[in-house]
Amino acid sequence: MSLVDRISSYLRATVDRVWREAAKFGVVGAIAFVIDVGGFNLLYHGPLAGRLTSSRVVSGVIATLVAWLGNRFWTFRHRANRKVHHEALLFFLVNGVGLLIGLGWLNLTFNVLGLTSALWVNLNNVFGIGLATLFRFWAYRRFVFAGELEADATSADTDAAARP
Repeated sequence: MSLVDRISSYLRATVDRVWREAAKFGVVGAIAFVIDVGGFNLLYHGPLAGRLTSSRVVSGVIATLVAWLGNRFWTFRHRANRKVHHEALLFFLVNGVGLLIGLGWLNLTFNVLGLTSALWVNLNNVFGIGLATLFRFWAYRRFVFAGELEADATSADTDAAARP
């Protein structure tokens, strides 16, 4: 196999791996998103009526637990992981930053811009979650699930990329 073929195969395997991680991350994220937005609305219009930040934090923590389980045991399972307690600490720190990003946007639009209707609260909650999601995907790959790829996953990716 020539050098160009090896480089091409490596690039295809890398793009394929990132694409699969992004797709799985998206599925886990969609489930966590439904829990987060649904939980926020249930809390904000129910037991925590009118308590914007409290509702957002509670729904965010529950969604984060679901996301950690999904990402650890499915999205990034092919990466050699750290000890569970270390990985969980990093995961929850990254999600804490993500929660602050979303809360910052939500509170800015609610308290500073005065966008307080139910529609605006939901739109801005979703937008804040979106901003935080971009940060989290990068941070998960870079810091939380940053372990080396397991040899089997790497060779399987290369083998799959080498097939026509």
